[in-house]
Formats: sequence, C-alpha cells, structure tokens
Amino acid sequence: MDTHKIKLLMLAVVQEQDRDSATRALEELALPVVYLFSAGGFLGRRNATLLIGLRDGQEEDALNALKQTCRQHVEYLTMPLEGSPLPLPTPVPVTVGGATVFALPVEHFEEI
Repeated sequence: MDTHKIKLLMLAVVQEQDRDSATRALEELALPVVYLFSAGGFLGRRNATLLIGLRDGQEEDALNALKQTCRQHVEYLTMPLEGSPLPLPTPVPVTVGGATVFALPVEHFEEI
C-alpha cells in the first residue's frame, strides 16, 4: 500500500474487549491500524484508541468493520437508592460498547 496517499486519520475509541476483533477486521481490509490503551471517564472502563490511516474511499469500509465488531449492549450497575433507610442497591441499565469515531484530514504523512 502506498502510505503517502493516506488522506484521513480515523480515531476510534472502543472497549478493550472489542479491540482484537476490530483490529483484525480492519487489517483484513489492508488498513494500517495502531492501538493505544486508554481509559474512559464514564465508568472508568479500559478502552483502546485505534489510529487508522485511510486512503480516499476507504472511510465507509472502516466504519462498517467497526459497526460489525464493536456493538453496544446494556449492562446493569448497582447504585444505592437515595433516601432509603437501608443501603439497598438498585440495578440501573447503562448502555456500553460501540465505538466513538473521529475523522481528521491528513495534510502530510511521512515515515522516517
């Protein structure tokens, strides 16, 4: 692949358990991908930030790969019920997973 034609840098923040499958799916499309470990502010969960270099016309393929491998699901967290005389935890549904994606134009790319 001629890396000098990379026109877009896609950053995808995914849950740690989705990192391997997302990376494999992107690599099967011959997309260069690097990941960095990160942590989310909400729930303090471990995440991975994927850095994906894209040539013209590859954005939709990368998004489809992420949609197929990084699915949202509902988890229940126990939260104490305010005003209760006993600290009985109440299950609260929280949607987690999926991917948060940013796309940045690349003006210049060079490997040194």
